[in-house]
Amino acid sequence: MEFFDTLETRSRDARQADLLAGVNQQIAHVCQTPGAYLQDVVPLSDLSDLARLPVLRKADLVQAQKDNPPFGNVPVGDILHVFQSPGPIYEPGGISHDWWRMGRFLHAAGIGQDDVIQNCFGYHLTPAGMIFESGARAVGARVLPAGTGQTELQVTAARDVGATAYAGTPDYLKIILDKADSMGVQLGIAKAVVGGGALFPSLRQDYADRGIACLQSYATADLGNIAYESAAMEGMIVDEHVVVEIVTPGTGTPVAVGDVGEVVVTSLNPDYPLIRFATGDLSAVMPGASPCGRTNTRIKGWMGRADQTTKIKGMFVRPEQVAALVDKHSEIHRARVIASREGEMDQMTVQIEADGGDQMQFARSVVEVLKLKGQVEVVGPGVLPRDGLVIEDQRVYE
Repeated sequence: MEFFDTLETRSRDARQADLLAGVNQQIAHVCQTPGAYLQDVVPLSDLSDLARLPVLRKADLVQAQKDNPPFGNVPVGDILHVFQSPGPIYEPGGISHDWWRMGRFLHAAGIGQDDVIQNCFGYHLTPAGMIFESGARAVGARVLPAGTGQTELQVTAARDVGATAYAGTPDYLKIILDKADSMGVQLGIAKAVVGGGALFPSLRQDYADRGIACLQSYATADLGNIAYESAAMEGMIVDEHVVVEIVTPGTGTPVAVGDVGEVVVTSLNPDYPLIRFATGDLSAVMPGASPCGRTNTRIKGWMGRADQTTKIKGMFVRPEQVAALVDKHSEIHRARVIASREGEMDQMTVQIEADGGDQMQFARSVVEVLKLKGQVEVVGPGVLPRDGLVIEDQRVYE
């Protein structure tokens, strides 16, 4: 199949140069807006310079939107819709082009002008339905705006309009297919594009056994498409209009390639410029390029949540506190807090990966920064797992 556009096969140097120009344009746009969340930022000379800018978190947007509704201190351009997500937090949306960049994913899934998509993402308040509808428009497919519920009617409509593709959460398609089986209805769905939940290998195989090719995307209401699968199904390819960083949770510090960390995204959408927006999701960069021929960076997909805030001995310990502990001593490379139980009592162990240093001094810093006493274990460089966890809860809850 042809690629969606020539951006997908750019050289690394060409892509980096284009993205750098786009990021600097976004930064200038934000900084020119009075009261915006970034001010007085000089142009970046390299994409790695993004690491010196602050991370923008959803909690920051929630507070900013309370102070200045509906979109806080983010400059918003050409939009026609306003959506609401839990928080509450409000997101803008536009229809003048593929605003959420979902067409690239649908094209990679083989969806085009001959397809009718049964869109089972929600249209009520949340943007998911419109996100996939804009993608369908970009590839010329027709849409049955089905939403969820009324499964028997969904089956009837899918049969009557000749639906060939499904868009929705991974598990809802099975509900439709099982209902069709019970009704004795043969559906023509052969492609599925899913998101908003985990696509377990057993479920993907179940669809494959039915002759349905199921691919997944990674998108958010704020950012639109971040990464997507191609038919190669080897990782998720980063979208061409975002910059993805993987950072240590609670910080803005990038991790090494292959290490798990929090996904931080800079969007090049001029209508809603989010720079270093923290998704709260964990993932990792994969080495190499996809066998499908697309040359952009790949990530491993969703690997859990970065917000590992845990209550120990009645006190919350947050990833930001662990990051502050690391920053307090030049000898410390990384740290990991482990919550466990001894009898009926909470226990806290702080593992510190460091080049030497004074263990007693580390212990005093633990009390000062985490506000709790705990056992301190100092280990050598490279010992702690690179799995994205900075707070590990080993307690068993029954």
